Amino acid sequence: QVQLVESGGGLVQPGRSLRLSCAASGLSLHYFAVGWFRQAPGKEREGVSCISSTDDSTYYADSVKGRFTISRDNAKNTVYLQMNNRKPEDTAVYFCATGVIVDGTLIWDEYDYWGQGTQVTVSS
Repeated sequence: QVQLVESGGGLVQPGRSLRLSCAASGLSLHYFAVGWFRQAPGKEREGVSCISSTDDSTYYADSVKGRFTISRDNAKNTVYLQMNNRKPEDTAVYFCATGVIVDGTLIWDEYDYWGQGTQVTVSS
């Protein structure tokens, strides 16, 4: 059974950093693309970043480009999302996702497996 568990969320002040983790069991993330998505209250789910399995190429939404970094630790079967220079509009529930795909995509329905999400709040 595939399970993804996000962690690392919380309350941070604007401008501060936070790192989210997505730990997998039941499959090896090394072989699959992984995406991070977020959903704020009253808004649609938004793709944030993704990483491919073939060459670890990465892609970022314009709203987070230059501030967020996605990475893998294959030994820990975990994907991270480092979030720097946080802004209030980054407040949302963050989800990681994976599936039987190798090329990263920010199209949410390309992914088969989802974590339960972790709340991130940016506020002073």
